[in-house]
Amino acid sequence: MNQDVSRRKIIHCDCDCFFAAVEMRDNPALRDIPLAIGGSIEQRGVIATCNYPARRFGIHSAMSTAQALKRCPHLTLMRGDMAKYKAVAHQVFAIYRDVTELVEPLSLDEAFLDVSDTTLYQGSATRIAQLIRHRVESEVGITVSAGVAPNKFLAKVASDWHKPDGLCVIPPEEVDAFVQALSVKRINGVGPRTAGKLAELGIATCADLRCRSLAQLVEHFGRFGHRLHELGWGRDDRPVRTSRERKSVSTEHTYSQDLPDLAACRARLPELLADLDARHGRLDPPCEVRGLILKVKFNDFTQTTVEHVAPVSSLAQFEMLLEVGWQRGSKPVRLLGVGYRLADVSAEAQLSLF
Repeated sequence: MNQDVSRRKIIHCDCDCFFAAVEMRDNPALRDIPLAIGGSIEQRGVIATCNYPARRFGIHSAMSTAQALKRCPHLTLMRGDMAKYKAVAHQVFAIYRDVTELVEPLSLDEAFLDVSDTTLYQGSATRIAQLIRHRVESEVGITVSAGVAPNKFLAKVASDWHKPDGLCVIPPEEVDAFVQALSVKRINGVGPRTAGKLAELGIATCADLRCRSLAQLVEHFGRFGHRLHELGWGRDDRPVRTSRERKSVSTEHTYSQDLPDLAACRARLPELLADLDARHGRLDPPCEVRGLILKVKFNDFTQTTVEHVAPVSSLAQFEMLLEVGWQRGSKPVRLLGVGYRLADVSAEAQLSLF
């Protein structure tokens, strides 16, 4: 590890239940009741975010609105106001950039900050994080949880440690003990399926990961095995980037009524591809296509993605991908998505709104 990496001070800031927090700020009567921002049942909507009273009922982001209302029939559901949320995010990010120019947006509500060379508070990343949290709460009216650590992986884990409205600091001398005790479920990219596979191998913590060789992890998890090996030792050399490479462009649609069969799905492809081509055409700078992506979500919420390396797009190619994807479930479909993998071109960060 080079000297620059070893002395990094990274802060990960994450606005607490962001969309819901803005609505509660503007209407205090919403603060203590279950509140969610998302789409309607009629439009087969999903929950974008919810406040903590709603989370006590087991509601979470990406859950269907129908399921959320089953768990909490008295849930207050709001469609949301993206223009307002973007304006609030602009205020929050202005505070981040008052502290450092090295800000990497991940979405409207979270970012990495590199404060390694910041002289504020004699370079104390902890005090800088405290300042940021205080300013956001007093000037914007919402709360931010922050994690402070020597790298991005640990800073992101730390920001979630004491949510909501929390601060967790992992100083360099405590990294090794912290990582060894860390559950592998805390590693970004370890979802339920990977966690289940790790459990089958007797791997529950990063200390358990360290007992496996790189070759063993790659054998079981492919390319992700390299990442597991590095993070198991708390190593993450990724710098904070103020601009990010756009790797894909996509569009998807959730249908108000399930598409019953492959033919019905195929009939929806032309309109999806027209929207995809329009989105691709608006990219600045332009990006060449290097691959095709098709996503299918079935009516039981299982989903699959099919990809194909190709420099050009055609309806026939997407129809081929659709057939492969649909046959993996052979069930009615609630959502279809199409996308392009893009050639390596540096572009400004594109913020994922939902």
